[in-house]
Amino acid sequence: MKYLTVSALALAASLAAGAASAQSLNVVCSNEQAWCDLMAQNFKIDTGIDVAMVRKSTGEVLAQIRAEAGNPKIDVWWGGTGDPHLIAANEGLTVASGVDTSGLLGWARNMAEMSEGRAVGVHVGLLGMMYNTEVLAEKGLPAPTCWRDLAKPEYRGEVTVSNPQSSGTAYTQLATLVQLFGEDEAFQLLGEISANVNQHTKSGSAPGKMAARGETTVAVGFMHDMVNLKKQGFPVEIVSPCEGTGYEVGAVSVINGTPNMEAAKAWVEYVISAEAQSRGLEVGVFNIPSNPGAATDPEAPDMAAVKLIDYDFATYGASETRERLLERWEAEVKAKGGNFEE
Repeated sequence: MKYLTVSALALAASLAAGAASAQSLNVVCSNEQAWCDLMAQNFKIDTGIDVAMVRKSTGEVLAQIRAEAGNPKIDVWWGGTGDPHLIAANEGLTVASGVDTSGLLGWARNMAEMSEGRAVGVHVGLLGMMYNTEVLAEKGLPAPTCWRDLAKPEYRGEVTVSNPQSSGTAYTQLATLVQLFGEDEAFQLLGEISANVNQHTKSGSAPGKMAARGETTVAVGFMHDMVNLKKQGFPVEIVSPCEGTGYEVGAVSVINGTPNMEAAKAWVEYVISAEAQSRGLEVGVFNIPSNPGAATDPEAPDMAAVKLIDYDFATYGASETRERLLERWEAEVKAKGGNFEE
């Protein structure tokens, strides 16, 4: 584990000095609820700035800030997959915070460069599969190892995935399969997998929780969420698909038109600091932090140990690409039926 080099008092002093003029901040969070709550609490302690925090999936947040363009109700969007953050940046829905990102890892700086500073990378999450070992054994099923396995008839009714219209996780899966197999073959595969899906959840982390509790056999999600479940003692195994997999760069963005720019900038500075990113371990956050000084867990996912695609954030983070793929998904996958969480 790495050790912290920045004191909480020093960080608090620097942030409070820059944000003294604003004492409240509205943040919408697309991370896990426990992390949302912890960060709001710690930010208040360290800066004196009150935070009103609401948790929503990335697709929901993008729809909200589009609807509120010109009259935003939130100041900052923190967490969630990077594609919608890039879309928001390209549509002028977010603004550059002016925060120095030079000390962050390359993929985080790349996110900032692509968005002209409007989205800053805070973590990486690797896409994978997870299965409940006890349920798998009870049903006499083979362990899945590849994306194509999820389309096999023996998994009929045994798979849970999220809905890409609301979930950034599911959109990452959709974009990953398109990049792996080509668009037509990917949609054919998605349709075959959908025939085996027992539920499309609104949240990207929900399928993994269902598999951990034995409510489903196989789930698709981000590996860091799965590591958390496994460390809690649930009978699960994590799989990196044999064909390769994609990943997210979770981001933080300041909403265009915020009246609390100084406090918003202080939030961005805070969430990319080693001090704040290390605190995620307290609530089971095992993604890969963007600050190289942040503490990490030895059981957290390792980018070097996984077969990753060269994920094209510029293309799949473009509004027209996302809308076209979601329209095709709705016509060719969702229209065939299935259980969709409202």
